[in-house]
Amino acid sequence: MSWSKSKKQLESFLYPALNGKVEYSATSYFYLPGKSGICYMTVDKKNVFNMSDSSSSIRWYQTEQEIKNDPNIDIPISNEEIEAIRKETKGSVPEDRLKVIVRNRKITEYAKELLSAQASLSKSNFIVAANKFLSTSIEESIESNDIMLNILALVDRRVGKKRILNMSEKMKLKHPIVQYFYELRRHS
Repeated sequence: MSWSKSKKQLESFLYPALNGKVEYSATSYFYLPGKSGICYMTVDKKNVFNMSDSSSSIRWYQTEQEIKNDPNIDIPISNEEIEAIRKETKGSVPEDRLKVIVRNRKITEYAKELLSAQASLSKSNFIVAANKFLSTSIEESIESNDIMLNILALVDRRVGKKRILNMSEKMKLKHPIVQYFYELRRHS
């Protein structure tokens, strides 16, 4: 499907309060057939998401250590996870240390997922991701580990306000750009 058709379809699915606020844009290089174009999303005419630009205001992580040391990352820990570590260590670890172990394991896993998602995003093609979004269910897009599919689902009118509000815990574990669009949608 051509970019103009994909763009029209994406715009037709935009949540009404975001119409005109969120825009999809693309540049192409007509005279350089080997060079791919740049696709990006703007909010209030400000470029907030450019797949090939790491200088945007959204935090792009380079290493697992950066993620581990970011104070803005809140990793929820459940009692079941603490209990699993307690059983694994046969009760020999102090209670306060159990939470540290669980958090460290979860943040390592989270960091690997986040870096993997960023790496695949930087190599992907926005138009291919948009076409995939248009051909898959909204459920799959929301649950996906693909950052682009998450964003497109969050700004979609088929996702209701109640559902958006119920996603808050799940969004804590998503990439900062996904969290940005979640907050944008939540407050619109």
